[in-house]
Formats: sequence, structure tokens, C-alpha cells
Amino acid sequence: MNDALYIAVDLGAGSGRVCLVGVAPGELLVAEVSRFRYPPSESMGHLRWDLGQIFADIRSGMRTAGERARELGRSVRSVGIDGWGVDYGLVDSDGELIEQPICYRDKRTEGMMDQVFRLVPREEIFARTGIQFLVFNTLFQLYAHARAGIPGNAAHLLLIPDLINFFLTGRATTEYSNATTTQLVNAEFKAWDWETIKRLDLPAGLLTEIVPAGTDLGPIRPALVDDPGLDGVRVITPATHDTGSAVAGAPLQDGWAYISSGTWSLVGIERDTTLINPEAARENFTNEGGAFGTFRFLKNVMGLWILESCRKEWKESGVDVDYDKLLMQVKTLPPGGPLIFPDDPRFLNPPGMLGAIKQQLVESGECMPADPPAIAKLILDSLALRYASVLRSIEVLTNQRIRGVQIVGGGSQNEYLNQATANATGLPVLAGPVEATVIGNVLIQAIASGRFASLAEARRHVAQNVRLKEFAPKPNRSDRSYGSDMAH
Repeated sequence: MNDALYIAVDLGAGSGRVCLVGVAPGELLVAEVSRFRYPPSESMGHLRWDLGQIFADIRSGMRTAGERARELGRSVRSVGIDGWGVDYGLVDSDGELIEQPICYRDKRTEGMMDQVFRLVPREEIFARTGIQFLVFNTLFQLYAHARAGIPGNAAHLLLIPDLINFFLTGRATTEYSNATTTQLVNAEFKAWDWETIKRLDLPAGLLTEIVPAGTDLGPIRPALVDDPGLDGVRVITPATHDTGSAVAGAPLQDGWAYISSGTWSLVGIERDTTLINPEAARENFTNEGGAFGTFRFLKNVMGLWILESCRKEWKESGVDVDYDKLLMQVKTLPPGGPLIFPDDPRFLNPPGMLGAIKQQLVESGECMPADPPAIAKLILDSLALRYASVLRSIEVLTNQRIRGVQIVGGGSQNEYLNQATANATGLPVLAGPVEATVIGNVLIQAIASGRFASLAEARRHVAQNVRLKEFAPKPNRSDRSYGSDMAH
């Protein structure tokens, strides 16, 4: 059954898609059959996700995928769900969602870090989990939730992809790669860190069994099979954290770093072991679990969220800025210009992104450009230099030279940012696959079903069937240095 197809459901923080994927010998078919949006909205005092609508859109997309597979005369073997990390939902003993999940950009975690650190020191949490400190980590979300009051009828806490898996199969589990983003998993034992959970008085009884990527959770429940093409289809956990699947789908060369580029930029390297020491803690790096014994040693950078938020504001003010046209205009601008520090917390969810950028520029003695192309350029230049800074920190922490950078995900289509990254780092950049997350999701399903014997074999299949675009560093670039860190 090497010609069987797979369904990948890829949920970003605001939009999702369903893809039908084939990895038969000589083939890398990625067909997007459905795309849908679900921006969070205010409800019951918090910024929340409409999970009912998300699940309905997923089911519609899966039905379309089943129809498409039948049209091709091929069967669907399995489906895998990946998504963003840290957010979760609560279900009761009847399997019903108790309330809409709260979005990580909600304000409820403000001040929670300091409260947690008074109970368990920051250094101890990092030593136990190896995970970077972000104010929206599940650890801080759940601490805030527990202080406000967990509903008494809650039976399970499930991260978003695990919640979808639960609805599809009835099995309540937590896939390992996404579990590590909670900052509640012991890095050494790859299990819930019960000691930290107990000391913070978190609801330990709601946490479910941690399972590895590639776990077969069983078939889709018969009541949900609404197309013959989905009959008997298994649900297999990929690396349910989207970055975990994206890295699995990247045919990385030895010694190369990756940037998973989208709303966020995840900048890091793949390792076989964690790197947990005071230096990594001080630099706020993370050791997220990956598929098949790998770890993602990386740092979160704010990413293209900053530019997308500006585009939204321009559109609301009557200036509809076409993305491709904007990037063409950016390319015509001269080198240099003002810069921002992209990881400023004020960029996480400001009332207005343009105002937040202007405020930071004023504080550093710079002037806010007037037109969209110049603002876009300063954002992209700043991201490239931040990437360079993070990569330099990785070299220092690991004592290993990085030989190149592979940029995957939707942001890999931004040629200006790709070139700016090559220039800022002084390293060759390979862009693609754009669909790395979907590909990685399916590679893990295909390994679980026996199509490939290992991740290395699966990645070789990708390398043989995808074309990457190379960006060489250009001389005479701006005078900013590779290692310059613009942190205030």
C-alpha cells in the first residue's frame, strides 16, 4: 500500500488547513483541500478560541480529502493533527468541552511568572524542564486558571491537537512534543514533572498519559465517518506541536540550523540530547521534544506576526497593502534605516502594532518611517539581525559552528527576508519546503505505518522530491554585525 494517501491537519494560531499528501516512491504530493480561519475573540472576560467551529472546519476538510482520494482511486491510510503549542481545553467525564479554550495572547498570565517563582525558583524550573520562559507557557496559564478556579466537573486537560484527537477517537492522551511546550514535563524522564506540579498546587489529576509521536490512537469514531473515503482511517499522532512536525519535514544537512518561519520564528538546531545549563537558562533557550528521540534546541522570535499586524492596521485604515507588491517595494529601498528589537514583550498583543513600533523607535532615538514599505523593511531587517544574534548564541552555547540555515514554512516564501538573513548571518540559506509542517506530519504517519523505516529515510525521500531555493550572503551589506544583539 505504498500508494496510500495521508491527511494532515495543520492548525496555526488563527488559521488552519487540511491537506491530502502522498509519499509513494518518487512522489511528494501535497494538495491543500481546505483552508479556514478562526481568529480568537473576546468571550466571558477572556480572549478565546471557538473550538466547535475549528472542529467543524476540520471535519469538512477531512470529508473533502476523502472525496478527493476516491476521485484519485487511492485510499487514505491515516490522519494526523498538528497545531500551535501551550493552549488547552478542559473536557468533562462525558467528553464534552466545558468552556472555549483561552488564547495564549490573553492577559490572564500577567504577573503570574513572579507568583510562580516565589513558589518554585526560575532556575529550578529550567533545570527540571529545559524549557524557555514565555509568559504564555501552559505552566503560567494553568497557574492563573487554578487561582481563578478550575471547573469542578473537569476530567481532562488536553492541548489543542490532543483535544481534536480526543474528539475523533475518544482517547485522551498528550503527545510528547507538544507536552514539552507546557513547561510541565521533566526533560530527563520525559514524563510530567509531578514535583513542580505539586508545589504549584496544579490539578495533576487532569493530565493524561504522554505518548510519543507516531502513536496509533485507533480509527475515527464511526459516528464521525461522513465519507466512504474515511472509513477505517486511523488517527496517528505526528509531532503534534507544529514546529516539531516542521523540523521533522525539513531535510536538514549536518551542521545546519533551521528557522521555522511564520507568525512566530523558531530559530534553532536539532540535537539528540538536551542542553540544560545556567548559560542556556540565562539566554532563555528551550529544549522542546521532537519526534523519534530528537530535541529542538531553539529560541522563539516574534516573527512575521509584527508585519501581519501592521498590514491589518493599514487595511482597517483604508490602505490595502498587497503582500507581494509590498515586498517588491521593500527590495527597491536603500540599505540601512532604523531597527527595532522584535522580541520586545510589547509586540505580543499590543492595542496597535504601529504605535508599539513607534514607541520603541522613539525610545531608541529613531524616527518612525511614514510609508508601509519602509516600515516593512525595518521589521524584516530587524528579524534577520535577531536571527543572526540567536544563531550566534547557539554557536557559543554548543561550541559548534553553524554551516548554513534552512528556512521552512510559509515565511520561507519571503525572499527579501531570506536574503537579509543570509546577509546578516554570513551563511548560505536554503528556503523550503514551504509545506514542511504538513510534510513532517505525514512523514511521521508514514513511518508509523511502515512506509519508511526511519526519519532519516523519510527525509531522504523529501530531499529527492523537493526543490529548495538558495540565498548566498552578499558582501557590502549594512554595517550591522552578525552577532549584534539589539536587546534593550
